[in-house]
Amino acid sequence: MPRESKKSKVARVTEFCHRMDALYGSEPSALDWRTPFQLVIAVLLSAQTTDAAVNAVTPKLFGRWPDAASMAQADVGEVAETIRRLGFFRTKSQHCVACAQMIMSEHGGEVPRTMEDLVRLPGVGRKTANIVLNKAFGIVEGIAVDTHVFRIAQRMGLTTASTPLAAEQDLLAVIPQELWGGVNSEWIRFGRATCTARLAKCEECPCEDLCPRRPVRHGAGQAKKRRRS
Repeated sequence: MPRESKKSKVARVTEFCHRMDALYGSEPSALDWRTPFQLVIAVLLSAQTTDAAVNAVTPKLFGRWPDAASMAQADVGEVAETIRRLGFFRTKSQHCVACAQMIMSEHGGEVPRTMEDLVRLPGVGRKTANIVLNKAFGIVEGIAVDTHVFRIAQRMGLTTASTPLAAEQDLLAVIPQELWGGVNSEWIRFGRATCTARLAKCEECPCEDLCPRRPVRHGAGQAKKRRRS
């Protein structure tokens, strides 16, 4: 199979992004938050945990500690008990308090608005920072690559990277910058509904014609039919 040109890849992923936006662009954030600080904490808590599970604990969490000032004074054990149903709740509770303390001590209680400052916060990596910059401040510096975005990028032939961090650079190289902002939230929804981890629902996919997996899968199916006949 001939190697795809960058021009062709850009055109293919651009059309894919437009279709994702048409499907999911009008849907609200999957996480519940009211302030930039609450968004930081919600995204931090969502690592290896469903958004629904996070939304189930944040009303009580933010009811007691709604901002950096109050969270910085919180007892880590009490925070841990509040988010106990989440995976890695002990580590996440430590990160919540430490993150709030750094926001208070180094940023005057305000969530910083630069990638450099955000990734210094305990528990905040580049993925979380990208989401906070985009959703809270309307700043788009990159693409938040989680497991769903990573999987879709690999299946779409957009990256051969072995890590989400490296995959982000591949995506930035082929996706027009004006489309970066919607990738994370829209591709996550697509990954949960159609391009799922265990078995992609290719027969239901609205973007099957854009996916390089399509001819391979169809060819395999034809081969099986020939063996049966």
